[in-house]
Amino acid sequence: MLLPRLLTALILLPLLLGLVWFAPTVWVYAVFAGVGGLAAREWAALCAWGRRPGAGVAYGGLVVGMLAVAWCLPARDQWLPWLLGLAALHWLAAVFWLRAGPTRLAALADSPLSAVQGLLLLSTTMLACAHLHAQPDGAVKLLFAFFLVFAADVGAYLAGRNLGRHKLAPAISPGKTLEGAVGGLVLCGLWALTAGVWIFAIQGWAAVGLVVLCLVVAAGSVVGDLLESAFKRAAGVKDSGQLLPGHGGVLDRVDSVVAALPLFTFGLMLMGLA
Repeated sequence: MLLPRLLTALILLPLLLGLVWFAPTVWVYAVFAGVGGLAAREWAALCAWGRRPGAGVAYGGLVVGMLAVAWCLPARDQWLPWLLGLAALHWLAAVFWLRAGPTRLAALADSPLSAVQGLLLLSTTMLACAHLHAQPDGAVKLLFAFFLVFAADVGAYLAGRNLGRHKLAPAISPGKTLEGAVGGLVLCGLWALTAGVWIFAIQGWAAVGLVVLCLVVAAGSVVGDLLESAFKRAAGVKDSGQLLPGHGGVLDRVDSVVAALPLFTFGLMLMGLA
C-alpha cells in the first residue's frame, strides 16, 4: 500500500505545482472544477440519495455546471465573501455534529440536505482557490495554503505515530489521536511564522493574526477529514473511491482542503490580505 501511495503522490504533486505556478487562473479554476466534479460524484455515493443509478454522474455534472455559472457571474468579489462566510459557519456547526456521534451524522448523510451541503463545500473550495490564485503573487499564496494542509497532515502523522496515546474521535476515525492533532497545529504554526510572514509581507499583530488564522485552518482541516470519515462510516466503505492508487478516491485526498481553503481565504479577506 505504501509504494502505490508514494508513486501516486510523486505524480500528482508536480502536476499540482506546475498547474498552480504556470497556468492562468481560468485554467487553474477549470481543472479544479473538474476535480470538484469527481469529488462530487464520490460525495453522492456516500449519501443514500446518491446511490441511485446515474445520481452520482448527474450530481458531479451539477457541481461542474454551478462552478461554471459562478465563474461567469458579475461582481464575484462582492458576493464571494458571503458565500465563504456561510461555508465557515458550516464548519463551525460540523464541530457540534461530530460531537453528536456517528448516528446523528449518518442521518445527515442520508438526508437530502447533504446534497446542498456538498454543493456548498465543493463550490466554495474551488472558488476560494481561484480567488487566491488571482491575487498578486497568487500562485505563491495558493501553494502556501496547500502546504498548510500538508503540514497539518505531516505533523499529525509524525506526532500521532510517535506520541499518540489519546484517541481524538474513536467512534469516527480510530486512527486519529489528540497528540497527532496537536502536532499538526504546531507544524502549521511554524509554517505560518516562517513562510507565511514572508509571503504576505506582514509583521507585528498582523503576523500574529496570520498565525492564529493558520491554526484555525489546521483545526478545520481535521474537522473536514473527520466529517468525510463519518460519511464513509455511514455508507459502510473504507474509501470514497478507487481512482487514486494507494489513496482511495478524489474526495479522500481533498477532504481536508475542502475545509481549509474556504476558511483560509475568508480569514485573509477579513484581515484585508486577499
